[in-house]
Amino acid sequence: MRKFAAIFLAAAVTMPLGAQPAFETPAQSAILIDLSSGRVLFEKDADRKIPPASMAKMMTTEVAFELIRKGKLDEQKMCTVRPETWRKWSNAGSTMFLKVGEQVSVENLLHGVVTLSGNDASVVLAECIAGTEEAFVQQMNVLAKELGLTNSRFGNANGWPDEGQTVVTARDLALLAKAGIERNPDLYKKYYDKRSFTWGTTNAGTPITQPNRNPILGRVEGADGLKTGHTEEAGYGFTGSAERDGRRLVMVVTGLDSQSARTQESVRLIEWGFNAWEARSLYPKGARVGEAKVQLGSADSVGLVAPRDLAATFPKNAFADPRIAVRYNGPVKAPIAKGQHIADLVVTTPDGESKLPLVAAEDVSEAGFFRRAWIGFKQLVGLA
Repeated sequence: MRKFAAIFLAAAVTMPLGAQPAFETPAQSAILIDLSSGRVLFEKDADRKIPPASMAKMMTTEVAFELIRKGKLDEQKMCTVRPETWRKWSNAGSTMFLKVGEQVSVENLLHGVVTLSGNDASVVLAECIAGTEEAFVQQMNVLAKELGLTNSRFGNANGWPDEGQTVVTARDLALLAKAGIERNPDLYKKYYDKRSFTWGTTNAGTPITQPNRNPILGRVEGADGLKTGHTEEAGYGFTGSAERDGRRLVMVVTGLDSQSARTQESVRLIEWGFNAWEARSLYPKGARVGEAKVQLGSADSVGLVAPRDLAATFPKNAFADPRIAVRYNGPVKAPIAKGQHIADLVVTTPDGESKLPLVAAEDVSEAGFFRRAWIGFKQLVGLA
């Protein structure tokens, strides 16, 4: 029988109790997560379904990133701007200023999507990858399901209002940002941190340079992503991230009433996350934290190690005495691959809880015939 297992560990940090910091925002919905510890530092109506506007382009970008990482899409592949696509998107909202019949690489289209928020670039990229925007949207929704975006649905490649077909939540946008940062870190760095991009020319032949619309770039130390969004329906929103002193925060604000309010609230929320909270180290990368029982494996147990430096986040100068436990649904059934996520390190304090991943320290193959027989015998006589 499989059952929930918990192994309680000695606390790695011991600190006197304090209150959780308070924060208020006029944003319709919002969330702030410390990716270093997995802890949600702030949320406001984070599961409210909302139109994402151009923040939907994060999913368009992520589909491309996944394909590039898996070797299924070449960044130098050339894409053709179809006349129908140009007519629809050349003057609709943000644009990359693409021209009919123009040949543009996937790499430049991604800069057009991420830095310039080009509606035209998003659709051209979608058509280049999947043949049609509709087929690409199917890929977006398949990936959304894989990433656990349980309350989101995508109806187009650029977030243009579509009578409610495209909906997201602040929590899902934060999970999408987390996926881009952690699953494709090199591509994230290459595309999201660009301050401006030049593409196209004016009628006079002058190159057109447009700035990145990210409101925290240059205003928040360590800021390097992600995406703004605005329509009359959605208001002003932003999904952003910054890394400072080994801590990475991801934030989302939605439904603000002006561009200046979006900038102000984005900066205020993420700075509060850095200034009112602090991370405390628990285990370094590779540290053996515990063991998990294995079912029908070549070994009875497998070591659990930290896949990265693990830390817990606490209110600054308002400390707590954490309870630390290893939790997993076990015994874990073999085969198990080294590096496979099979357990969590759960850190509980009076003001909250966070879960950190633990992975298998080694491969464990399925038990052979004779070992299975021996395991069955031990179970029969009550030795297992």
